[in-house]
Amino acid sequence: MPLDMVPSLSPPAPDGGPVYWLVFAGGKLLVRGDKPPRLAEQAAAAALGLAPDKALYVGLWQGRPCFTLEVDPNAPAPEGHDWHGLYGLAMGWSEETTFLAGRAKQLLAWERRNRYCGCCATPMEDNPGERARRCPSCGLVAYPRVSPAVIVAVAREGQVLLGRSPRFPAGRMSVLAGFVEPGETLEQTVAREVGEEVGVQVKDIRYFSSQPWPFPDSLMVGFTCAWAGGEIEIDGQEIVEAGWYGPDSLPAIPPRSTIARRLIDQVVGSGAKGPGGGWV
Repeated sequence: MPLDMVPSLSPPAPDGGPVYWLVFAGGKLLVRGDKPPRLAEQAAAAALGLAPDKALYVGLWQGRPCFTLEVDPNAPAPEGHDWHGLYGLAMGWSEETTFLAGRAKQLLAWERRNRYCGCCATPMEDNPGERARRCPSCGLVAYPRVSPAVIVAVAREGQVLLGRSPRFPAGRMSVLAGFVEPGETLEQTVAREVGEEVGVQVKDIRYFSSQPWPFPDSLMVGFTCAWAGGEIEIDGQEIVEAGWYGPDSLPAIPPRSTIARRLIDQVVGSGAKGPGGGWV
C-alpha cells in the first residue's frame, strides 16, 4: 500500500491544518485547475456547502485528513476548480494519488449500493469499529466490494502480446485482462482469459504485482507468462485487434503509473515506449 495514504475509520481532531476533499459529481472528481490537476481542499468544500459530518472519512493523505462525498451531478465547480473523470486523471497521476481517489470512489459506491439490506430491505447502518454496513433487522453485514481481475503480459521471443478493447480508440493497445470467475484460481483465470480473447495457450504463469483499479471496484492482479502455442484469433468482442510487439514497434501504450505499463516494460524493457511515450 502506498505510504502516502493511511486508511482509517475516524478522523483526527481538527488542528487548523489542510483538509483534503474528494468530491464527486456524476462520477467526476473535483480538482484544482492546475497542471497537473491537484486535489481539492477545505475551501472548495466550503464553497459547495459541504461539512465533514455529512461525508465519509477516507484516511490520512500525506499526514492530512481526507473526506469524500457525492454532490448533485449538475453542481458547478468552485472558482479555480474543475470536474474531471477519474480514469483520465489516473492516466497522468501518480499511483499513490490514484489509489487515494480510487479508494474514495469505491467507498462512495459501496455506501450507495448498501443503503438497504439486500435480504430484507431494511435500511442499513454503519457497523461500529469496522468499515461495514449492518442490517439491524436480519444481521446481514456488507463490506466494501473488491472484484479481483487478472492482467497479464504474454511474452514470445522478446515480444509482448497486446490487444485493443473496443472501448479504446484506434491505435491504443494494452495487455490482456479479465475478471476471476467463481471457483477459479488466478492462474486458471490467466489461461482462460488469454485463450478466450486471443486463442493462444500460455505457460510459466508467474505473479508480478497488483494495483487497485476503481473501474468500478477491481483489484488488478498482474502476471507474466510465456507463449505455449497457437496463433492469434481474436474473439471480436472483448478484443478487436491484437498482435505481438517488440520494443521498437510498440503502439500507443498505457503510462508508467499503471500496472499495464509496468508489465509491458517487464517483457520488452523499461526503455520501451509507444508513440509520444504512451497515451494520456
